[in-house]
Amino acid sequence: QVQLVESGGGLVQNGGSLRLSCAASGISISSMGWYRQAPGKQRELVATITTGGSTNYADSVKGRFTISTNNAKNTMYLEMNSLKLEDTAVYYCKVVAVAGYSRWGQGTQVTVSS
Repeated sequence: QVQLVESGGGLVQNGGSLRLSCAASGISISSMGWYRQAPGKQRELVATITTGGSTNYADSVKGRFTISTNNAKNTMYLEMNSLKLEDTAVYYCKVVAVAGYSRWGQGTQVTVSS
C-alpha cells in the first residue's frame, strides 16, 4: 500500500522560508515532484526530481526553491526561500513509480503573509 506523508507547511511572512517534506512508502520510485494549487487556479508544477538527481523547476520559483531527496529514506524535500505572497497555495507531492503509475499526497497549506 502506497503512503505519502507531507509535512512542513504553515504561515510565513513575505520573504521568509519554509521546508516541505514528503515521505513515501510502499512504492518503487522513478521520480517525485511538488505541485501547488492556489484558490481559483489550476494545479501547477513547482519542481520535479528523478532518482538520478535531475531537477526541473517552474520559472516562477527558480533561484528561490530547491528540491532534493534522501533516496535511502524515500523522502523528498522542498526548500523555499524568499517566499512571496503569490507562493500561497496548497502544495502537493507527487510520486511516479517505476511501474508507471503515480500517487498524490494529501497536500499541505503554505500561506505567505504581508
